[in-house]
Amino acid sequence: MNRSNFEHAGFALLMQGAVWLLTGNLLAGALLAIGFFWGREHSQAEYKAIATDFGGKRANMPWYAGFKLKYWSTDAKMDLLFPLVSCLLVLVIYG
Repeated sequence: MNRSNFEHAGFALLMQGAVWLLTGNLLAGALLAIGFFWGREHSQAEYKAIATDFGGKRANMPWYAGFKLKYWSTDAKMDLLFPLVSCLLVLVIYG
């Protein structure tokens, strides 16, 4: 665990809260926040895959490479897990 894990959770909760205040829909806020961080970490995994196994060229990479967990660092997994757990916890408590 490091500081960025907690920062991601905090930003996810802010996103969830903002959507909740604007729409009254807590689930939509959770899905937005979780989807945002999933996309962020997926994108970073794609860049890592391109750099390590596909000759630095995106065209050489298959579409599914960003989903392979071998390209996800432990920190990247935690950067997704913390927002996921925090948003779902709020959803369970207040939803």
